[in-house]
Amino acid sequence: MRRPEVFRSIRFRLTVMYSTLLFALAATALGVTYLAVAQTTEPQPITQRTAKVYGEEWEFLGTATVAEVSEIEAAVNYNTLQNLRTYSLIALGGLFVASLGIGWVLSGRVLRPVGAIAHAARDIQATDLSRRIRLHGPHDELRDLADTIDSMLARLEDAFSAQRQLIDDASHELRSPLAIIRTHLDASLTDPEATPEERQRAVAIVDRATARMARLVEDLLATARREADTAVETDVDLSAVAREAGEDASLAERPVGVRCTTVPGLHLVGDADALRRAIGNLLSNALRLAPDDSTVTVATGRSRSWLWVAVADEGPGIAPADLPRVFDRFWRGPNGQQTSRERRTGLGLAIVRQIVESHGGTVAVFSTVGIGSTFVLWLPAADRENEDPPPTISPWP
Repeated sequence: MRRPEVFRSIRFRLTVMYSTLLFALAATALGVTYLAVAQTTEPQPITQRTAKVYGEEWEFLGTATVAEVSEIEAAVNYNTLQNLRTYSLIALGGLFVASLGIGWVLSGRVLRPVGAIAHAARDIQATDLSRRIRLHGPHDELRDLADTIDSMLARLEDAFSAQRQLIDDASHELRSPLAIIRTHLDASLTDPEATPEERQRAVAIVDRATARMARLVEDLLATARREADTAVETDVDLSAVAREAGEDASLAERPVGVRCTTVPGLHLVGDADALRRAIGNLLSNALRLAPDDSTVTVATGRSRSWLWVAVADEGPGIAPADLPRVFDRFWRGPNGQQTSRERRTGLGLAIVRQIVESHGGTVAVFSTVGIGSTFVLWLPAADRENEDPPPTISPWP
């Protein structure tokens, strides 16, 4: 048979522990008192003795019980110890009952925050992570536990919100190319009266739509991999990574030059492939936006305990009101209009920020409309010791 629920609770075990300790302490105190009294006295009952009693004329009157003074004192001590033992046993019995009640009340007060935590946890569902425990009281271990759970719930809420937003945005982005493909398939490719020119044009449109979907899926996979945090971090030469990304970007079929200005000896701990992708995304955006016969510059350097890599272009620039949003997912310019020569997924700069933040760094953008933009990635150096924040000014040009 299973024990009743109350006997399997932590409160019952704490009650037994508190009451046992309290009872043991009281019993020890009474036992020491009893032994101290017994050792300092010689208790024993009165020995019965008789003596003859004579009158004034030495007339024999009979016998009487007599005792010595020491025996009377010993008898008093004996009675005292007897009473002390009796009252001690009665007091221990009452103390045992009282200790159970005190232990039950104390354990209830100690476990009250645990009950509040459990109640809040039961009310929290995966679809509603806005609830918090918000435990009040002294800053003890249980308060730290509740605050830690609240912090974990806040991170989970942010992660779920970002996931839902990503799914919604991705669904919206995929809906448009799918609609384009289906429309042109129905209107041109399956129409027996369509001309070869119309079919060729439909094929070109479908090809662009599928290419856009492929880029979107690739960017989504890159985002998922960075969120999974499965990359192996090693010692990375930031200048070497920047030069490799610059060499890859120089192969683009555009009349735009790529210049590398790097400083040797810039080492950090991170994922070289991910950092190369981040710099490559910045260069790809710069090459698409830069005017013909201009130059895109990729540079590296160090400021105190921070390493930086900057990508500067001579493109149209970004309006000041749009600067805080350029790293948001699926953002493509004012009012959602694409400003580049080719419609993109809107995840490139979001992936850049994700990669840099996963390395403990930050991203920044400095731009002037009509002159150009400079994107800067701040990354902690491998030998960083202090916790100084990254600079807020552009290190280049």
